[in-house]
Amino acid sequence: MTEKKRLRVGVLFGGRSSEHEISLRSALTVMSAMDPARYEIVPIGIGRDGRWYLERNALKVLAEKTPHLAALGAGGTQVTLLAHPEGQSLVATPEDGARGGVTRASAAMPGALDVVFPVLHGTYGEDGTVQGLLELAGIAYVGAGVLGSAIGMDKDAQKRLLRDAGVAVVRYFAIDRADYRDAPELGTRLARKLGYPVFVKPNALGSSIGISKVKRAADLDAALDDAFQYDRKALIEASCEGRELECSVLGNDRPEASVPGEVLVKGAHEFYDYESKYVDPEGSTIKIPAELPPAKAKKLRAMAVSAFKALSIRGMARVDFLASRDLREIYVNEVNTIPGFTAISMYPKLWEASGLPLPKLIDRLIELALDEHRERASLKITYHPKSLAKSLAKPRDSDD
Repeated sequence: MTEKKRLRVGVLFGGRSSEHEISLRSALTVMSAMDPARYEIVPIGIGRDGRWYLERNALKVLAEKTPHLAALGAGGTQVTLLAHPEGQSLVATPEDGARGGVTRASAAMPGALDVVFPVLHGTYGEDGTVQGLLELAGIAYVGAGVLGSAIGMDKDAQKRLLRDAGVAVVRYFAIDRADYRDAPELGTRLARKLGYPVFVKPNALGSSIGISKVKRAADLDAALDDAFQYDRKALIEASCEGRELECSVLGNDRPEASVPGEVLVKGAHEFYDYESKYVDPEGSTIKIPAELPPAKAKKLRAMAVSAFKALSIRGMARVDFLASRDLREIYVNEVNTIPGFTAISMYPKLWEASGLPLPKLIDRLIELALDEHRERASLKITYHPKSLAKSLAKPRDSDD
């Protein structure tokens, strides 16, 4: 019997986002869990400057950087998706494009990538930019497509679509930076309509970066100024004091939801912010499965799948909920299309509690990526009008 060929998986990590360091932690977890008998890993780090590098000693580099949340520096062999005059390149060819592969300009790492696993959080990775690049190059990739990724990052657009689909979201207002500069009182007026406390956050960012809980009007401008450092649009959301619950979703046409989990914030932290997530080891804990009546757990899973479908997401997503203590009010807070894969991340932990351990979860995500790529490849990309076909088929009179 011949040995089964390993899939060559390009793992993208780092990136230009403010969530760069969190991506490094996630990538370390993903690559460490990948079965070397099934996959040949091609680690590709993206620096804050946007340059791509083949990181041959990726696990060592990431293990050294992630405990301190250090940014990825230049290293390895520089690569691009198109021919590069100095370094290695990942060049899509017509033959490889049909099956989602890429070939290399250098013989140092011969062969084609079968699929790319983007472990990129936030802007320029989770927002459809990388997904569009990979689709243009004809390369299979894990996770949501261009549309689902873009909507997943844009919280305002996301909430509008969820609301239209009948999925409950908290009351909120979106405010543009330009409008705020022209009318500084606008934020105060909107917050007053919602009632304090309110939460202020950048429109398109994750990992709780730039989020503030505002208890009084005097603190609102500082919170908006902070949010506007990261985005040109900010959200002011009504508070839902109670419980923070999460579900993981997996699938393409027929997605499934995991058991729900709950985030319990500890210490001096008032909500699940960046510090309580990644910096303070005693800042939070998670409870899986969440202590919920069976009917409420079923409702959360159904809401998670509905949100996943409403936003045209494929592959994976983590759906975050806000709920009142008595569970009479349950809202979708946001949907993350490239959820964290760190040692403390809910997405893989929820699936593990649902009977799918991390190595098997990665297998399933790659299978879904290849299935989705085949489905896209089966669609026509050319069109010949019937009138043109008839004119081509009609014999023309000869001049002879």
